[in-house]
Amino acid sequence: MTKLTQGAKRVRPVRGRGGNYKFRALRIDAGNFSWGSESVTRKTRVLDVVYNATNNELVRTKTVVKNCIILIDANPFRNWYLKHYDIELNKKKVEESDKARAEAKRSRHVAAHLDRKSVV
Repeated sequence: MTKLTQGAKRVRPVRGRGGNYKFRALRIDAGNFSWGSESVTRKTRVLDVVYNATNNELVRTKTVVKNCIILIDANPFRNWYLKHYDIELNKKKVEESDKARAEAKRSRHVAAHLDRKSVV
């Protein structure tokens, strides 16, 4: 029953069988999330609990449990995509990005590499 917070995280060790410890998160504000199709993982903020099939009370109290759907901050993934493919995903910044891309000096090797990635 992990709660979303804006601030300090709280993690407690829980003793398991064999003297091993698990670490239970009581409050969190960030996590490690992966973009499966791109095989990239980034640490990002958890913004909100959007849906929980078990109980609407858990959505209202912003409780993170297994199989709940959450909203995360996409900026780390957007920045990775811009750096890796040289394509801006933020629709508001497309014009700025095109202008900056035109002004940037690149070697022919880097330009050919980015062209090859953008085709795929």
